[in-house]
Amino acid sequence: MMRSLYSGVAGLKTHQTRMDVIGNNIANVNTTAYKSSSMTFSELMSQTTQKASGANATTGVGGTNAKQIGLGVKAGAINTAITTQGSAQSTGNPFDIMITGDNFFVVSNGSENFFTRDGSFYVDGAGNLAMTSTGYNVMGWSVDETTGNIKQDTVTALRIMSAANMTYPPEATTKANISGILDQNDKDVTSANGKTVNLNFFDARGYSYTAKFTFKQSGGDKTNEYSMELNKILDSTGKEMDISGITFGEQNLEQTLSSKLSLNTDSYKWDDATKTLQTTATPPETVAELDKIFNNGALITDQDKAEEVQKNLDAIAKAYGYEGSTDEFLKLYTTGNAGQVTVQKMLENMSKNMTGDDILPKVKNEELTMTGRKFDGAKVVFDKDSGKLQSINNSTTNLSTTLNFPATMGNFSNITIDLSECTNYDNKGTSTIGATSGDLDGLGTGRRLGDMIGVSIQKDGMIYASYDNGMTKLLGQIATAAFANASGLEKEGDNLYSATLNSGEFDGIGVDITAGGGYMSTGQLEMSNVDLSSEFTEMITTQRGFQANSRIITVSDTLLEELTNLKR
Repeated sequence: MMRSLYSGVAGLKTHQTRMDVIGNNIANVNTTAYKSSSMTFSELMSQTTQKASGANATTGVGGTNAKQIGLGVKAGAINTAITTQGSAQSTGNPFDIMITGDNFFVVSNGSENFFTRDGSFYVDGAGNLAMTSTGYNVMGWSVDETTGNIKQDTVTALRIMSAANMTYPPEATTKANISGILDQNDKDVTSANGKTVNLNFFDARGYSYTAKFTFKQSGGDKTNEYSMELNKILDSTGKEMDISGITFGEQNLEQTLSSKLSLNTDSYKWDDATKTLQTTATPPETVAELDKIFNNGALITDQDKAEEVQKNLDAIAKAYGYEGSTDEFLKLYTTGNAGQVTVQKMLENMSKNMTGDDILPKVKNEELTMTGRKFDGAKVVFDKDSGKLQSINNSTTNLSTTLNFPATMGNFSNITIDLSECTNYDNKGTSTIGATSGDLDGLGTGRRLGDMIGVSIQKDGMIYASYDNGMTKLLGQIATAAFANASGLEKEGDNLYSATLNSGEFDGIGVDITAGGGYMSTGQLEMSNVDLSSEFTEMITTQRGFQANSRIITVSDTLLEELTNLKR
């Protein structure tokens, strides 16, 4: 039988195999991350009819080459272009991820790890990141709860939507800052009520509160000095809290104020010896007796004149900076207490810089400098030359004060308030001073409970969750695998590969994709790297090769037919 007949058959089979490879490439032209294959031919064995001989130096005869007749062709190798990058296809899905580089995603069916370039993922019902096609879990590294950093250990399934990750815990505010301009000509600042500044803060359970502070300017030539006082605290419903156990700054500070006040001069006499104005009777010991000073020496007891009594008491409170807080002022006035000393100081101050007969007309309607006004909070002093903050409670180094909560209010944390960025500049009578939670670096802000509103995946595979309270949280990192000979991986179907002895083993930990210069892109998938123009060209040459081999068989058959026709 003619050898060419078998060579033709071998050629037909080999070209058919090549056509199978080409057909598979074209069939997967739109398969995500598919890597095209190519086939190379190698000759089959040859039959040697004469061995090669060497030259004979004695006879002078030269050597001859071996005489060999080939017996056909076979498939030499089928190679996969696994390191050739496919084009990017934009999907807009944040869980679609494309790898740029030579690495592979690691996925698991629960018992075995596989490798893929197909980054079409989704979050399953258990909160795991998984392949959309097979449901295999995407593997990666979890977060070390102690350090908050990624712990690169044996890869595990990435459960990014666990119950613990769906919310971000609240935190109490511990720091705040007040900044901006406190204009000395601001009408609010110079009023008895002062300039109000609101500070919003949180407790440890995430409830929000508003602390209302007031800045009150001192009188006379001390317009660069202010008191900062805690007025009230409102809860999240707008209800005023009981702040009796809460302290702010320092206690029993004094402030100088200016206020106009009309007094009944008939209740006083001038002492030339001491150059002071004195009461004609025993100093008042009760609120009612104190009121007598403002009512021509007559004690008002008639119920019909109660409004007049209140008006006079309001005037006293206003003179001491307690406008709108008369009851608070009256609590200071008790027999034998510091409040009585305060009243005496008021009488003494009225007589300062007044002499002789001029005193009584002046007292009738005089702007009195009231010293000794007591308040709790912070004494804020600005530099008269630069307008910058000079001191807080006489300290030039610690330009902050503290809002202190009692131990019984354990869900609150003490709040340190930094005022170093406050200034006392001219701003055309308008103050811009305001308070924000957190220090100047944004630390200690506090927060309410946050619900997850999104998940993002970074170029290095880090997965972050964002929450509606402004926080972000690291959930894990997608691990990748790298192989010394990626072409040695074995296809398992479903866009999956498994490691072989020739590809190199997977160590169970994987590598950070950025270690090899690669990166991940979200919202994109890697397309097939099949080149249709090349495949069609290969198809043409394969078709012609197949036709040529079929002609070998037909011609060989014709020769055999001629041979059999020799005997008729």
